[in-house]
Amino acid sequence: MATATSPSRYTPTGAGFQNPNFPNPMGRYDARVIIYGYTPSFALCILAIVLFAISCLVHVLQLVRYKTWFFSPLALACFLETVGYIFRSLSSKDNPYHIIWFVVQYFMIVVAPVFISASIYVCINKLITWAKSVGYVLDQWWLSPKLILWGFVTVDVLTTILQIAGAALIGSSQSNQKDPATGNNILLAGLAVQSFSFTIFLAVLSLFRFALFKHPEKSTAVRAKDWFIAALAIASLLVYLRTLFRLSETAQGLFSHLSIHEVYFGTLEFSPVVLAVWILAVWHPGRWLPYDTAAASRTSRVESSSGKEKPRANV
Repeated sequence: MATATSPSRYTPTGAGFQNPNFPNPMGRYDARVIIYGYTPSFALCILAIVLFAISCLVHVLQLVRYKTWFFSPLALACFLETVGYIFRSLSSKDNPYHIIWFVVQYFMIVVAPVFISASIYVCINKLITWAKSVGYVLDQWWLSPKLILWGFVTVDVLTTILQIAGAALIGSSQSNQKDPATGNNILLAGLAVQSFSFTIFLAVLSLFRFALFKHPEKSTAVRAKDWFIAALAIASLLVYLRTLFRLSETAQGLFSHLSIHEVYFGTLEFSPVVLAVWILAVWHPGRWLPYDTAAASRTSRVESSSGKEKPRANV
């Protein structure tokens, strides 16, 4: 007999997973199959709730301590992840067929990384501002702080809306016993554009760091930020890994190999995101950015008022 988390049993048509240990209550909001492709692990849900809830508290405390309100989206991301896994735990223990539990947890878990990305974009924005304040001339259009912040955030918001719409359509199709291909294609389109956009962002991040290498005379100032830049890069790569997993999973189609084995969700969705938020909690921008940026701005204003031109490094 299949266990509670086994993905081996399908409906007679092969169109989804039904858990023999969890009979379908056939309620108003119940799909005919478990849309997850398995019954979610309750242990994973509890682990996620604990880790994300603690990380949310840590980020909120650091927001208050360092007054880094620009980093608020990351605390919100941790909160959304916590709520998402609470609803996922309801699917695990209460009713895995319930469409509302599935859609809410999907919404929260998919939207949360957008706020993590937004926080990373703000940090790059701050780093470029800092680099200019210490004398670098970063005039390339692709290093425009406003373009990086609002350009990538806009793409993330639009593609996330597509993903949520696709997931909701999949849930509705499963409930009404209709073909979910349209919803899956919408979901795939959103993920494809988001992955492409984040690839461009990683290229911009790399080019920014290489630009700083060009001037060894300023290596002391750069080394002071290297740990933070490295942490930011690792967190970005983790978010990127998670996005590529979602893209691959969706490209395979509903109830494919990746989607019906929770081990992939645990290692390529949960793990990268929880690592990213904790890395950014340890290497919090409050300890690396705000004071230097404020001091540099004051210095720049003093020099401007005294008529002095500070030396600048061309990049």
